[in-house]
Amino acid sequence: MLTITQALVGQIVAHARQDHPDEACGVVAGPAGSGRPERFIPMLNAARSPTFYEFDSGDLLKLYRDMDDRDEEPVIIYHSHTATEAYPSRTDISYANEPGAHYVLVSTADADDAGPFQFRSYRIVEGEVTEEEVTVVDAY
Repeated sequence: MLTITQALVGQIVAHARQDHPDEACGVVAGPAGSGRPERFIPMLNAARSPTFYEFDSGDLLKLYRDMDDRDEEPVIIYHSHTATEAYPSRTDISYANEPGAHYVLVSTADADDAGPFQFRSYRIVEGEVTEEEVTVVDAY
């Protein structure tokens, strides 16, 4: 289960809406070993694509060095889907290399009449996708 603050959900959704029609991507870091998402880090989609996202390798290296210096880890890795539901694509699954992370997908398409966006979380381990419950709280 992913427990996340309403403020972080708002930041992730706002980033997805801002970058639409391209996919948005980023990380929410938290204290190592805590599983608690705290620090919102929007990233640039180096692919600048409505159907694919890619972290810039230089930005990603800086991010991991910064998280290491702060004793943090990526608790959430998020991106948006602009025309499909919030479910990992084959490409998303193949790039998922953080087995401890929650993979959050936001859909900015109203594909299922569920409203203007979907916010869903998954665990992706060795190619296996498991959707998990999301609990939104005011504060930890």
